Amino acid sequence: MPSKQPNVCAVESVNHVGIVARDLETAVKLYCDIFGLKPGPVKELLEHGVKAVMVDVGGVHLEFLQPTRTDSGIGRFLESHGEGLHHVALQVDDIKGKVETLKRRGIELIDQEPRQGLSGIIAFIHPKGMHGTLVELVQPQ
Repeated sequence: MPSKQPNVCAVESVNHVGIVARDLETAVKLYCDIFGLKPGPVKELLEHGVKAVMVDVGGVHLEFLQPTRTDSGIGRFLESHGEGLHHVALQVDDIKGKVETLKRRGIELIDQEPRQGLSGIIAFIHPKGMHGTLVELVQPQ
């Protein structure tokens, strides 16, 4: 049960898990063929240098990401870490309030302000603040 404490960044659920792939179509086809899943539409986010597709797995999604530029965050990640798990996205309400709570707690953020993402309004918490895991907060629209 989410806490109402002012210093807690309560979450509602896991929204999605991000997976980086060199070839979006190949990765999505493999997961869908093996697990009998249906992909959503491919979307390109020019400002983020990525194309992505969400695949529903019982209400939680796999978000497949392919960089469209080598200088994008996903492009740099792929170059240094290769394909695979990129981030875990946690669903929240009042994302602005959650970001402010994290700032008060001294948690290192990538996004100082929430911004538009594929799955809604998002903000990333730096892996340094989360024991090596990149965490995305998502407020669906």
